[in-house]
Amino acid sequence: MSQNAPILFQNQPIRKVWHKNEWWFSVVDVVKALTDSADAKDYWYRVKTRMSEEEKSQVSTFCRQLKLKASDGKYYSTDCANTKSILRIVQSIPSPKAEPFKRWLAQVGKDRLGFTRISIITKGCE
Repeated sequence: MSQNAPILFQNQPIRKVWHKNEWWFSVVDVVKALTDSADAKDYWYRVKTRMSEEEKSQVSTFCRQLKLKASDGKYYSTDCANTKSILRIVQSIPSPKAEPFKRWLAQVGKDRLGFTRISIITKGCE
């Protein structure tokens, strides 16, 4: 399985990519997982349109357009955010799934740290 393969939160795939030494997650996938929205892309768009200019400026600071694989197998630029920024976004979305998502995200980070440590130890033994 690819390191960048989607991971599941309550049966909802969340696309991710390792970028600048940390995980970056698809914002739209997170929004879909939290809201069960039929059109998560539109939901995220509406969240951004309701923001003040200052908030929009902050979003543009912590969101990056990264290429992620879509369901058609092609790669498209997608709003992505690192773990810290995803937590900020989660706080702005009213959802009973927010707390379980935060715990899940912490576990994802912990799993990655373990993977990195094993890789470093293994390379050191060669």
